[in-house]
Amino acid sequence: MLATISSATLSGIDGVQVSVEVHVANGLPGFTVVGLPDASCREARDRVRAALLTSGFAWPDRRTTVNLAPTSLRKVGSSLDLAIAIGVLVASEQLPPEVVVDRAFLAELGLDGSLRHVPGVLSLVASCPQSEIVVAPTSHSEAALVERSVIRCAPELRALVDALTAEAPWSRPPDELPVAAAEGGPDMAEVRGHPLARFAIEVAAAGGHHLLMVGPPGSGKTMLADRLPGLLPDLDDATAFDATRVHSAAGEPLVGGLVRRPPLRAPHHGMSAVAMVGGGTHRVRPGEISLAHGGVLFLDEMGEFGAVVLDSLRQPLEEGV
Repeated sequence: MLATISSATLSGIDGVQVSVEVHVANGLPGFTVVGLPDASCREARDRVRAALLTSGFAWPDRRTTVNLAPTSLRKVGSSLDLAIAIGVLVASEQLPPEVVVDRAFLAELGLDGSLRHVPGVLSLVASCPQSEIVVAPTSHSEAALVERSVIRCAPELRALVDALTAEAPWSRPPDELPVAAAEGGPDMAEVRGHPLARFAIEVAAAGGHHLLMVGPPGSGKTMLADRLPGLLPDLDDATAFDATRVHSAAGEPLVGGLVRRPPLRAPHHGMSAVAMVGGGTHRVRPGEISLAHGGVLFLDEMGEFGAVVLDSLRQPLEEGV
């Protein structure tokens, strides 16, 4: 029997919809994943098998083939675990196929059957056109930032199957911890003196200009730069959503919804060019330039940065990013 389950994977900071096709047929018992999976996707075979068995389901003793479409796109991460498990249940006739219609599944599976958070949930959910998205409880608050879809969650695989078959109600999302009011950051009003430097920073903040500060050690350059984000207004909705997607794809915790305040990134001078601009061999990760989207990228002791790193900033500076 063939089952097709909707899910998504990350491509950079963008989510791309993936169709997980599971085929269970007569043949020597085996489990094969095709469709350009990375190491984490290939390891899903063992995670899914253990999760199904510990949740009380039967593992098919026939040949199981999983195809991740489109096959031209490399699949990264563990966000496809849950979709593969649901596909195995449907293809082995342990779950009726109609319960997965117009639903997408995005979560990593633990060996005990628990559903776990995956990086980039915001982008993954935004890429799914289905009306209902199933995620881990710890991903619910982030996934709910995409308002066009109904977000469901379940603590573990057995509870999810019971909810899909209407044998039990859907689990309530975890109560969000109250977010304390953000304390004011460093304030430019605290600075005494430096009238010309303060004026230059205010002009840079008002016009979105790049700024180079030169002076002897201890003259207050770092102190002034730390106070620059406080002069900037809150991010608009589009910029806040993009900034939140970047931070989510980087695996950084999101507290209090969208990133509304302009971020301040101050990377160490020993970082590589890839860490600055983003990239990677198997999975593309956002760099410091992307993480500073809508905010301030502060290079303290700029002369200590490598020549390759500084040269990588040429295009962003010229384009006014």
